[in-house]
Amino acid sequence: MAARQPVAAPPEQYNFAADVLARNAGRHGKTAFADDSGTLTYGALDERVRRMAAALLASGVRREERVLLLMHDCNEWPVAFLGAIFAGVVPVAVNTLLTADDYAYMLEHARAQVALVSAPLLPTLSAAMAKGRHELKQVIVVKPEGELAASGKDFERTLSGVAPMREAAATRGDDPAFWLYSSGSTGRPKGAVHTHANPYWTAELYGCGVLGLQESDVCFSAAKLYFAYGLGNALTFPLWVGATVLLMAGRPTPEAVFRRWTAAAADAQPTVFYGAPTGFAGMLASPLLPARTQTRLRLVSSAGEALPAELGERFKAHFDVDIIDGIGSTEMLHVYLSNRPGKVRYGSTGWPVPGYDIELRGEDGQPVPDGEPGDLYIKGPSSALMYWSNRAKTCETFQGSWCKSGDKYVRNADGSYTYGGRSDDMLKVSGIYVSPFEVEATLVQHACVLEVAVIGVPDAEGLTKTKAFVVLKAGKSATEEELKAFVKERLAAYKYPRSIEFIEELPKTATGKIQRFRLREREAAGH
Repeated sequence: MAARQPVAAPPEQYNFAADVLARNAGRHGKTAFADDSGTLTYGALDERVRRMAAALLASGVRREERVLLLMHDCNEWPVAFLGAIFAGVVPVAVNTLLTADDYAYMLEHARAQVALVSAPLLPTLSAAMAKGRHELKQVIVVKPEGELAASGKDFERTLSGVAPMREAAATRGDDPAFWLYSSGSTGRPKGAVHTHANPYWTAELYGCGVLGLQESDVCFSAAKLYFAYGLGNALTFPLWVGATVLLMAGRPTPEAVFRRWTAAAADAQPTVFYGAPTGFAGMLASPLLPARTQTRLRLVSSAGEALPAELGERFKAHFDVDIIDGIGSTEMLHVYLSNRPGKVRYGSTGWPVPGYDIELRGEDGQPVPDGEPGDLYIKGPSSALMYWSNRAKTCETFQGSWCKSGDKYVRNADGSYTYGGRSDDMLKVSGIYVSPFEVEATLVQHACVLEVAVIGVPDAEGLTKTKAFVVLKAGKSATEEELKAFVKERLAAYKYPRSIEFIEELPKTATGKIQRFRLREREAAGH
């Protein structure tokens, strides 16, 4: 395959939403999105985005002011997101699984002027508004019912009450376009401010340059649109090439995902699926796992947490499709280090995405040699501008042209990178670094183990020892000594977990990432 030419930068005056609409001007009748209720063509998307832009400005929202998007994945989501950007207004896409306290903080922190909310989430938003001091100019409700539909300002009325906005706001590529809140493990979430040019770069460098998405693809992402990973998967990348996107409001359980994969209508079956390792483990353990011949999958992507080699190999053996594992972040918007179709090294996160520079640094801030763990730093064009109103964290993460990821990695002799855990999760046992992920990846190879998380706990002398929390597969059993012996047979002796606790469920973030700090808190509390 010929090397891809370097990607040209977008023009100085650039509006991301306007670019997306222009790219699809010739696909008027093609389905852009299909949610649980119906379909949205590219032509209808164009008109509704322009109406949304006009409606926001008519409500009194000014350029660069923020609007909150608290919406389940549905056809109205991209209309709201792109409509705000088209108008030069800044959408703040937020997780739908948070509490009223979280939303109260976000409303005030972002100084949101308008909120767009799915009807089932309105009670939580209303509770947030009652808790906070910040007042909204307007609340726009998606698919309201009953009295709410008769009295509220609903989405459809909002769009029908204005004429489509003809010209997009004259924004620049480096102007703020949207915010995404990080799913930080501790403290208040941080609002990463992304520019109009940032999704341009992720679409060109990763969506096209690595994944090679095509206009004929039907894309389905388990990660929701409010996550950086899901936003690229189910909006930026497919719209860049004119593909079709399947959206689902509910939880992406294995059973729900399988129903999409094996839809009765062949053209409704996804060709591209984006997931995460926890989801893939659940799928492979499900009795409803479909056969390869029941799906149209040609490409499968994974991010969010490192993919154990054994999991990728089992998926490949069953479906004859590789899982393309990569790592990205809210701060960099999408994936910057990845395996790629035709070049997969299971157990590693692959190679730098062209257009991004990767550097591993030791505790002294200097680059480390191959084979030694170091802190991962990234330099690339899709980096966020800052964390809003958080100078200290901004300076800690965004260091000149480099972004500190908070991950530990090892660079291999072939130029690929292997994950070693979060910087605060790496364990030093008897003076030697132990990667909790390496121990976890070994334990999940056991036939009875579904999921596992490893942390460090202090012994009587205050020295760190490894402890594994194990979730067994339904109907399976295993003993602590059996699992310890299993690890000793496969890893250096000092790496085996000194203790193992069997639990029903691991604590996770809304994105599905394991929260090891919750396990550490549990241990500290003596449970």
